[in-house]
Amino acid sequence: MPKTKKEEKETKKTTKEKTPKKTKLEGLKEKAEKLAKAIETKEIDIKKQVKEKEGLVPIEDYLKSSIHLGTRAITPDMRPYVYKRRADSLAVFNTALLDEKIKQGAEYLAEYPPSEIIVVCKREAGAKAVELFSETTGIKAFIKKYPAGIITNPNLSDFLETELLVICDPWIDKAALADAKRIKIPVMAICDTNNYTMNVDKVIPGNNKSAKSLGMIFYLLTKLYVEKRKLDVKVPPISQWIDNWDNLVPPK
Repeated sequence: MPKTKKEEKETKKTTKEKTPKKTKLEGLKEKAEKLAKAIETKEIDIKKQVKEKEGLVPIEDYLKSSIHLGTRAITPDMRPYVYKRRADSLAVFNTALLDEKIKQGAEYLAEYPPSEIIVVCKREAGAKAVELFSETTGIKAFIKKYPAGIITNPNLSDFLETELLVICDPWIDKAALADAKRIKIPVMAICDTNNYTMNVDKVIPGNNKSAKSLGMIFYLLTKLYVEKRKLDVKVPPISQWIDNWDNLVPPK
């Protein structure tokens, strides 16, 4: 006589209760071994992984250039990039983040040919670096003075049509920033800890007050831009971007 559903359930329950715990454990081990065999094993090259994680330059070079030193003021916009404060209250940037943001900035820059970009840097500390950047890449630059209406007034004889604006400081270069927003073109800006990033589409965090720091940033942007755009030009060594580079010593 066939068993009822109730009797079948009771039989299964009894069988389950009688199953030794050891047998269950062995069954789980067997399943684990089968899964382990099914997973593809790959040889990992540790040296290669470490190399891939290295920065654009050794961290000592970043420290020598003072790229990591911010101001005593920290805006909410720039707080995510700050690592700590020094004893003298100066903010210190996270160098790993600086490195990553310069890479991203260069990739963003490389989406545009030289003829579609202009760089504005009214701060005297950035004059040498921006001039060298312009000479090497062929990107038009306005140093120390930004001509009003140069990108917004087509009636001007020196009017320029541009697709991307690069500035060294959203505050100092605010006139160029305002013009870019008026004609709705993207802006990439080097921002210190005291900067606000409103109307900036791509932020490169870093010290934008120092000639050494701006030299390092524009050297790296130039190097990466030339590589990504495959330009047939030679990038000057870092010693030409930063005065007395070979004698600089990173702070302890």
